[in-house]
Amino acid sequence: MANNKLYKGSLTTIILKLLDEGGKMYGYEITQKVKVITKGELKITEGALYPALHKLEADGMLDVEVEKVDNRLRKYYKLTEKGSKETNSKLQELQDYIKTMQLLVNPKFSLD
Repeated sequence: MANNKLYKGSLTTIILKLLDEGGKMYGYEITQKVKVITKGELKITEGALYPALHKLEADGMLDVEVEKVDNRLRKYYKLTEKGSKETNSKLQELQDYIKTMQLLVNPKFSLD
């Protein structure tokens, strides 16, 4: 992706959507899933991911489970009920934004 700054405003939505589809996930797993889905076009750094995860947790959107894996503690994140509702809201916001941007960049093309 030519401009990774564009995804930063959508990072919360990306995280919520992945957790909605995948159940519980740990941080590195989220970064790798995004890389696979986008065929390497989008790379989420730890420096962007973990502050977003911590904010979502503080806002009551995520629950955290700690499990011991290979003699190490691993934090798994999963949506709360509030997080599930927020996911739907954020996805609708993003779809509306994409439609609006599409009208601006290509008025002859419509997603409807």
